[in-house]
Amino acid sequence: MSTRNDPDLSGKVAVVTGATRGAGRAIAVELGAAGATVFVAGRTTRTQQSEVGRSETIEETAELVDAAGGKGIAVRCDLTDPSDVDALAARIDKLDIFIDNAWGGENLVEWGKFWEHDLDKQLRMWRNGVETHLVALHKLMPILIRSDDGLVVEVTDGEDGEAYFVNLSYDAVKSSVRRFGEVLAKDLKDHPNVTAVAATPGFLRSEQMLEGFGVTEANWRDAIEKVPDYALSETPHYLGRGLAHLAADKDRKRFAGQCLSSWKLKREYGFTDLDGSQPDWGRWWDEVVKPRMEGQTVDADPEKYR
Repeated sequence: MSTRNDPDLSGKVAVVTGATRGAGRAIAVELGAAGATVFVAGRTTRTQQSEVGRSETIEETAELVDAAGGKGIAVRCDLTDPSDVDALAARIDKLDIFIDNAWGGENLVEWGKFWEHDLDKQLRMWRNGVETHLVALHKLMPILIRSDDGLVVEVTDGEDGEAYFVNLSYDAVKSSVRRFGEVLAKDLKDHPNVTAVAATPGFLRSEQMLEGFGVTEANWRDAIEKVPDYALSETPHYLGRGLAHLAADKDRKRFAGQCLSSWKLKREYGFTDLDGSQPDWGRWWDEVVKPRMEGQTVDADPEKYR
């Protein structure tokens, strides 16, 4: 459901890295729903599992893209291996939308003080979350700049200067990726046909987040008692819909170099989440979470922010 015209990406070709699950999967599906052909890049297949150890596969994502109305092409690709990304690039003659979303750090995050953490895990997080983006950019940007209407999106977590993740490594990874969107916009000044941005979801109801809270998408509200802010959570499709609208926007150059959030995109394009709601995590953060962190008592109805 959308309160404005649905985006049309017919004839467009996209690559989504880290598309096995979470935001990557949902973004791929929403691009497909708008008519795009989507190369679904990730490490876990039906015959080979990544170190993350989850069951979702790139083949499943490609099938979901097909079912949504697009064309999904699953490509097994370890983005820390330049030769793997070379093989992905060799399969692509045309590229209009590049969603640089690889993460692979779910099992590596340790909250608290960096010097108390497992160093190998923290360095691996950096490699999975930052080096993968650099490798993909190096290999795929030469194809993207040939598009007459290109878009590259660096998917991160949190807006500029707002997030404090209580983990130096995680913060460094997500801040770096956010910065990539800004710097790419400068690097593309001689390529006005391509727009670069960063993008972030709000409080995400990904597969792993739902499992971590002991709920499913069907009963996710049961987690609110334990984590009240989860009342403003969103499905990964919310950001996916926002990026599909952005990709279809012929005037999107006005956003070049910015970090766009799911709620900012919602305000711009008027789409909804899967349940028809419009969660505004940014407004909730500003009006409820931040005052609470400063010791204020805030009585707010979450439904008024959805």
